[in-house]
Amino acid sequence: MPQLLIELFSEEIPARMQAKAEADLGRALGEALKAAGLGFDSLVTCSGPRRLVAVVDGLPERSADVREERKGPKVGAPEQAIAGFLRGAGLSDISQASVVSDPKKGESYVALIETPGRMAAEIVAEAVPALIRGFHWPKSMRWGTGDLRWVRPLQRIVCVFDGKIVPFEVEGIRSGNETEGHRVHGRGPYEVTGWADYRKQLEGKGHVRLSREDRKTLIAEKAKAVCAKAGLELVEDEGLLDEVTGLAEWPVPVLGAMDPAFLDLPPEVIRLSMRTHQKYFAVRDLKTGALAPNFVTIANIAAADGGAKIAAGNARVLSARLADARFFWENDKANGLEAMAAKLARIEFKKELGSLAQKVERVALLARELAPAVGADPDLAERAARLCKADLVSEMVYEFPELQGVMGRYYALEVANPVIPESSQSLSGTQKVASGALGPGSPSASGMTNLLAGLEANQLEQVADAIRDHYQPLGPSNPVPTAPVSIAVALADKLDTLVGFWAINEKPTGSKDPFALRRAALGVVRIVLENGVRLGLSSTLQLHLRHHHFDAISDYFEARDSGPIPSPDVLVPDLLAFFADRLKQYLRDEGIRHDVIDAVFALGEDDLLRLSRRAYGVEKFLRSEDGDALLAGYKRAANILKAEEAKDGVTYSGAPDPKLLKEKAERDLHSALQEAVSGVDAALASEDFESAMGALASLRAPVDAFFDTVKVNADDSNVRRNRLLILAMMRDALGRVADFSKIEA
Repeated sequence: MPQLLIELFSEEIPARMQAKAEADLGRALGEALKAAGLGFDSLVTCSGPRRLVAVVDGLPERSADVREERKGPKVGAPEQAIAGFLRGAGLSDISQASVVSDPKKGESYVALIETPGRMAAEIVAEAVPALIRGFHWPKSMRWGTGDLRWVRPLQRIVCVFDGKIVPFEVEGIRSGNETEGHRVHGRGPYEVTGWADYRKQLEGKGHVRLSREDRKTLIAEKAKAVCAKAGLELVEDEGLLDEVTGLAEWPVPVLGAMDPAFLDLPPEVIRLSMRTHQKYFAVRDLKTGALAPNFVTIANIAAADGGAKIAAGNARVLSARLADARFFWENDKANGLEAMAAKLARIEFKKELGSLAQKVERVALLARELAPAVGADPDLAERAARLCKADLVSEMVYEFPELQGVMGRYYALEVANPVIPESSQSLSGTQKVASGALGPGSPSASGMTNLLAGLEANQLEQVADAIRDHYQPLGPSNPVPTAPVSIAVALADKLDTLVGFWAINEKPTGSKDPFALRRAALGVVRIVLENGVRLGLSSTLQLHLRHHHFDAISDYFEARDSGPIPSPDVLVPDLLAFFADRLKQYLRDEGIRHDVIDAVFALGEDDLLRLSRRAYGVEKFLRSEDGDALLAGYKRAANILKAEEAKDGVTYSGAPDPKLLKEKAERDLHSALQEAVSGVDAALASEDFESAMGALASLRAPVDAFFDTVKVNADDSNVRRNRLLILAMMRDALGRVADFSKIEA
């Protein structure tokens, strides 16, 4: 069957837009063809710096004839209904319609509409211009005097069906069968008849790699090869690889050298300068694992000198960038981290919540309070918190915002050592930054000064690491802090942000979350669960809101005269519900059923770690044969109790009377329940939720026997009540672990 080839050729398309544009082209073209009645075997797309391409195989020459029966009004219907039917069916007279008879509905009119198929070329000639005019780009432009908007000026349109041009015009650009190749190595033009011919010419004389995946693979392999040839190793960067894939039609990796003197800068600064400004890959020394004084740039040309001039030119540009970075680095070191922290009072965190300095004060006090719960030294936690935002006013972070926290760590360590790369040596545990180790007589939260003075080297590293790590996790794939001091500061920072924004009623709504509060809450959940932190969330939020937030918030509300001040008793439960949603999201990602999560949350507990462990225990139990059978028994018991309690107007609770246990099955169930409750309580006390579910599993056989042989609604009212109490006892036994009424059978 014939093939359709489309190429939209323009000036340079931004690399970040190419992959989505390629996908959008394929989707829009496929929908347009199918809507016109044209099926096809396959639709393949590709994209590059100057072109979007689509190839459709198995396209018929003509769309199929369509035969449609359209039902109309009943025979004898009002004239207006008949007239509307005729207009919709394209008929001039009712005699052109058929009459069908239905035993129930009577006789009705039916129009037989036959739509002849159209030539595929004619359909394509209409669909492609409409697709071009309606194509969505994140940013687009107009040029000349036309109204067409495209990401960059559109220069050529190739549209060939079955080897022939499909003629149409868009803003003065006529479709044709000529394309261009590489600007330097093979511009062309090239006349094409289909995909095979198009690809052969462009990837041959044209020097254009059409497929994104092909270019990406080639860049990765050849970049590693040029490094290996020099005894070096490429520092892999998937994000940068994706970007440079969209920058070169004929990618040629070139190894360059930089001034080794710049290696005294923090490695993150060097890598970010290379990546952000120049799109270079960093290179490391195979023996030491440290950065080497080299880089890999991706040229869009195969230079006659092997890329020597390209490498030299890029090295000069990189040197200028790194010289700027060194200037920032030296200035920041001269100022010092504590001097930077003093400037935070000039920066507004949020008008209603004060300056960054005020936020830091709240975080420091909360970090000190949280420290014992996470096994951290309270003094170290407070010191780290008071410095955690200081590098935001540094020149380096102003230039490279991505390095917030990272630079703070370096500036903190600079007190003892000029530069300590992330993966390098640790400070000696006995070395001190200044005289006097941190001890019982050290400054307290009420007047802590000289925050980095007097720390032993290992204490300084804990503080420095906490400054770096308190922003983590930044996303679901980022690691969480694991050192106790880092955990305390990270939790304090996120909890303070959440409490503050809840207090001023700026919560996420729908898909909008401008302050990343969902990410902050999920970060708290991950830090707590992945580090096994025991934290009473409700009391922590209440105390922080009342002690550290409420006075400032009260002043703000009174100054604005904006109504009653929100009560912590209202804010905290609402914030807890928000945390519950984030925990549900986390557990769902871990494979826990949504109804299990609801059943566990229904108990009203606020210890995230215990909640998650309980959910895992219930989930594992329900996957077993015993769990499935016991759940069925529970549902039966709960349904009986619900009906009888509604009828009797009471809620059954209390101990059954052993004297009224007439049958063996009910005596056995009563005994099994007593033993199970004892086992469940003991297991819950030690938070062994699997053992608790194991104790409940022992009820399966006696529950089955009870329902097989015992009539609950006995004629004797006392026996009936006693049997309902047994079922209530069973409901209570399972309810100690979770609310099983919320679990779907």
